[in-house]
Amino acid sequence: MSQQDKLLEIKNLTVHYSTVDGTVRAVENLNLSVGAGQTLGLVGETGAGKTTTVKTIMRILPVPPSIIKNGEIFFKGEDLLKKTQKEMRSIRGEKISMIFQDPMTSLNPVLTVGEQIMEAIQLHRKVNKHKAFELAGDMLETVGIKRDRVNDYPHQFSGGMKQRVVIAMALACNPQLLIADEPTTALDVTIQAQVLELMKRLKRQYNTSMIMITHDLGIVAEICDYVAIIYAGQVVEYGTREDIFLHARHPYTKGLFTCIPDLYSDNNELIPIRGLMPDPSNLPSGCKFHTRCDYKCEKCEKEEPPAVEVSSGHSVKCFFALPQNVASKEMSIEMPV
Repeated sequence: MSQQDKLLEIKNLTVHYSTVDGTVRAVENLNLSVGAGQTLGLVGETGAGKTTTVKTIMRILPVPPSIIKNGEIFFKGEDLLKKTQKEMRSIRGEKISMIFQDPMTSLNPVLTVGEQIMEAIQLHRKVNKHKAFELAGDMLETVGIKRDRVNDYPHQFSGGMKQRVVIAMALACNPQLLIADEPTTALDVTIQAQVLELMKRLKRQYNTSMIMITHDLGIVAEICDYVAIIYAGQVVEYGTREDIFLHARHPYTKGLFTCIPDLYSDNNELIPIRGLMPDPSNLPSGCKFHTRCDYKCEKCEKEEPPAVEVSSGHSVKCFFALPQNVASKEMSIEMPV
C-alpha cells in the first residue's frame, strides 16, 4: 500500500497501564495501516490489546492509568497523538466513529434515540434542532428502523435494534473511518447476520474504511479485506484475507484455525492452543508466543523475531517464517474452498 493510499497508519505504538501491582504492557511496538475504503480485521484472544489499540486511536483511554509510551498514529497524514483534546472532539464522530462492544450499555437510558443521534449531528454539522431531528429520522430509516420511533427510549428496543441505533449514531456524520469493537457479541446468530449485512451495505454506500475487532474468524471471512492477528500486544501476522486463510505462516494463526470445527473433515476433535495468554505485566522474553508454541527453539526463547514479509503485503513475526526456514518448517494451512 502506497503512502498516499493509507488513511490510517500506526507506527511503533506502545501503551502501558500503571497499576499498584506493576506495569501492564498492553500494546508493544504495534504497526498497522488501513487504506481508504478497506476493512481491516483485528483478531486475537481476550487481553491481546485490540481494544486498547482502537481506544488509543480515538484518544479515549483514561489517563492515568494508561500511558502512551511511544508511537505515532497518522490519520490523513496528521499525528492524532499530537492533537489537543479540543481538536480530537472535532475529529471523533465526524471523521472517526466507534461502535462499542455492548449495545445494551452504549445508549443513554434517559434520552430518546433521536436525541442521541441528534447530538452528533448538531455538534459537527452545525444545523438547527429541527433539521437535526429530520436527519436523525433519516439515519434510523437507513439502518432499517421506522422514522416514527425517533422519540422512543432505548429500553423500548431489542438488542439487535439497539445495535442498529448505535450504528446510526456512528454513521450520522458520514465518518471516513468506522471502528467496530465486537459489534455482534451480545446478539444471537440471526441478528448477527442482519447487522453484518447492514454494516457491509452501509460501508459500500458511504465508502467508509473500517476496523473490525472480533474473535470470530467467520466474521473476518465475511467482511474483512485485510487481517491483523494480534498476540500479547503485537501484530504477529498481517495480510489479505486470502493470505491469512489459505497461506498462514505463524503457529498462533494456525492454532486459531485448528480451534474451528471443520465441516469437511471426519475428525470431530478440536485441537486447542495449549496454555494461556501470558500475563501482560510479566511477558516472557524472546518471542511472546514461545511458551505455547510447538515449533519453538532456543533462539525463540531469547530473541524477539522481526516482522518478515513472506509475500507481497504478507508479513509474519516468526523465525520459521524466514525464507530459508519455510521449506523445512511449512506453516501453511490447507482450508476448504
